Amino acid sequence: SGMYPDGFSSWVVVEGVTNHLEGAVRPGHFRGVATVCNKLFNIVDPARAYFGQKDAQQVAVMQRMVRDLNMNLDIVVVPTVREADGLAMSSRNSYLSAEHRAAAPVLYRALTVARSMRSDGCDADAIRLKMAEVVRAEPLAVLDYATIVNPSTFEETESLSGPSLAVLAVRFGATRLIDNMRLDE
Repeated sequence: SGMYPDGFSSWVVVEGVTNHLEGAVRPGHFRGVATVCNKLFNIVDPARAYFGQKDAQQVAVMQRMVRDLNMNLDIVVVPTVREADGLAMSSRNSYLSAEHRAAAPVLYRALTVARSMRSDGCDADAIRLKMAEVVRAEPLAVLDYATIVNPSTFEETESLSGPSLAVLAVRFGATRLIDNMRLDE
């Protein structure tokens, strides 16, 4: 209990970017992440902190916190590591049954469809609909959300001319997986 001694009552709350998607699904989650990371950064005083692109909203929260609080470190975003079939590597994958594991690459399929539609000049709404359709075609998948956001604010975006990120969350039984892919690169 060294990190949270008796009477601990200070929290780091990053507003805006935490209002949407994962922040809405998991209230208080980003408050905990921001607080513990802030404490660790204060203890260790690192020059850099590495975060995975798979957790893109967490990355946006960290970038905003570091900028807003004038913290002297760089947030380095590490590309998502994927299995051969495209599934983003995650500790949560170990909770998938064999059947669910076989169905899970539907997230990557939906994202790659989104990226190719973006290359073909499709608009954001058409891409959102298609991502949802791809996921719903997998009988074992339950779609939480599939949308396109600004990667800094996590607000839904209609414009694909600037920074845009396709994001989705899908449940397989009790296991909830998230993934994302930049559309503007």
